[in-house]
Amino acid sequence: MKIGFIGMGNMAGALVQGLRRNGYTEEIYAYAPHQDKLQKNAQKLGFTPCASLKELAEQADCLLLACKPYQAEAVLGEIKEELKGRILLSVALGWDQKRMKELLPETRCQYLMPNTPCAVGKGSLLFEESSSLSEEEKKEVWEIFGLCGQVEVIRDDLMGIAGTLIGCGPAFAAMIIEAFGDAGVKYGLPRAQAYRLVGGMLEGSGALLLDTQQHPGEMKDAVCSPGGSTIRGVCALEENGLRNACIQAIDAICAKK
Repeated sequence: MKIGFIGMGNMAGALVQGLRRNGYTEEIYAYAPHQDKLQKNAQKLGFTPCASLKELAEQADCLLLACKPYQAEAVLGEIKEELKGRILLSVALGWDQKRMKELLPETRCQYLMPNTPCAVGKGSLLFEESSSLSEEEKKEVWEIFGLCGQVEVIRDDLMGIAGTLIGCGPAFAAMIIEAFGDAGVKYGLPRAQAYRLVGGMLEGSGALLLDTQQHPGEMKDAVCSPGGSTIRGVCALEENGLRNACIQAIDAICAKK
């Protein structure tokens, strides 16, 4: 399946990187209005740049809407005829299955929400449950984008909160890495090494949870010896409101939606 990206911003770039890094050899095309930047990204990421939307639509088997949400209606209107009977995926916020089908009733549509770790094949990709793709097409699309990370099918009404967790979460994880890195530096570790250690620890902890399906509390308890150093650190985190701070971060985002 040849994929065509409508737009080549950070998220589209992360997906291309993840696909190429993890063995996707089919042709990838992309169109963006700033052709100079598009050409540079094409050389760096490994896709074929297109000079127009119509050229992109003619080349790709599956198009992925990755432009700014406010641009989407005009962009899709320009290639509405070319999209008839085709597959259209969307990562543009708010352009879900229902909205795409209202504009493009003859196009098979699927909405998904990925995150930036897709660039290294460690991302999360949320596929909205509602889809007009055939079962065979869904299987192929999920298999392709599964090269970028963990694929989850999410109930339509839960896409918002699920997308908040995986979309905003990398920023929060980076803050945790930076904070524990600072603690390491405070006690003598070189900064780059401290960041590597904490980053690897978070990656490993996530992998352990996914592989064993353990409850996070069990994982925490397994490290906390009676009277030991870890339980003292856990108590300090509780006293300073770690859990509440995490929940309030999500509340602050959801309150604005």
